[in-house]
Amino acid sequence: MSRIVIYSHDTFGLGNIRRMLEVARHLVESSPEVSVLVITGSPMLHAFRIPPRIDYVKLPCLARNVEGRYAARSLSLTLAETVRLRANLVKSAIADFRPDLILVDKKPFGVEDELAGAIEALPDAAHRPRLVLLLRDILDAPESTARVWKKNGYFEAITTYYDQVLVVGCPEVFDLRREYDFPPFAGAKVRFCGYIAREPGRRPRAELRRELGVADGEPLVLVTPGGGEDGWALVHAAFTGHEALAPALRPRMHIVCGPEMAEAQRAQVMAATQRCPQLTAQAFSDDMMALQGAADVVLAMGGYNTVCELLTCGRRAVIVPRVKPGLEQAIRAERMARLGLLTMLHPDELTPAALMAALAAEVAALRARLPLPRLRRLNGLERVTEAVFELIDPAAPQAAPPAPAGVLARATALRGTRNTLEMH
Repeated sequence: MSRIVIYSHDTFGLGNIRRMLEVARHLVESSPEVSVLVITGSPMLHAFRIPPRIDYVKLPCLARNVEGRYAARSLSLTLAETVRLRANLVKSAIADFRPDLILVDKKPFGVEDELAGAIEALPDAAHRPRLVLLLRDILDAPESTARVWKKNGYFEAITTYYDQVLVVGCPEVFDLRREYDFPPFAGAKVRFCGYIAREPGRRPRAELRRELGVADGEPLVLVTPGGGEDGWALVHAAFTGHEALAPALRPRMHIVCGPEMAEAQRAQVMAATQRCPQLTAQAFSDDMMALQGAADVVLAMGGYNTVCELLTCGRRAVIVPRVKPGLEQAIRAERMARLGLLTMLHPDELTPAALMAALAAEVAALRARLPLPRLRRLNGLERVTEAVFELIDPAAPQAAPPAPAGVLARATALRGTRNTLEMH
């Protein structure tokens, strides 16, 4: 039985843990000889269905503010104490589980370097697990990302420790090797896998539409702010703009608030559903693909998972991306809008009236049966699984490629002297 560790620090929202659980699920479904241990700080892990042969170690939660600064979320500990506790849990879990491969989400040394000690303690030569970095298509703005990666020694980390860098995106949309100025030796380890198509929803479109009271031929707008912690502006503009329309002009609208939306804000959404019969809402769904399948137009923020769901379902969409603390969502929305895959509304231009106008344009295009371009490279899960299985093949050499002289010392020095504030 091959053993794989997936590390996902996940301090904010649902995006990272949802993506990494999808990867874990595909790994165990692709082979009966694989078990996966997920190590994560996500406060929402318990809300998802965990398939057989997957288990998890839950780290104490970290919180992150809009400036990107971290703090303990729940415990009465300092940030340094919380990171030390998390680092010890990570290190002991990896040492006791003895994985064949470690798949690290986004940060080569983990959040606040909490993974560094575990990486440096890995055994040498034949007993050393393969180390793989998984990156989404876009991390942040090119200038700031390249600066942070150089300062934090991340390129040296890839050169020294990592066997491969898997990118769940495609270079036609965003080539991070070029955009982030990857040095040649690190860039040579990058493998683009394509975007991650999502599994079909568990419930059929017709059944959900009947449950939501949507008539045959009536367009349904789905509103989803992801986890919901920072999606209030989008949701508020959606239901207030909807109420401001004449009743005959209101489309059917269903809002999924997200599990991390503040209780008072969620109460306002539910109150709006009492005033407006064309509006329905729920707090959370673990089957967003079914809801997207039931919808005709989607209003959302620009997170990676949401965009992949839209690409999979082929739904028309209006995206209002997050622009703080990073520009990842805005860049993704701009690139996708340029390809005609969706419509972007910048949050600085977000008003109820502007939002209703953008949604009305999408509904009109839907009724006119205007074609919507499709992005074909949606085989990310298959390609990631293929790459992982290639690396844990017992016939493959187990030592990482040799690094250029002096790289290990430089990576260690950079980690020892850099500022602890990291970009998301």
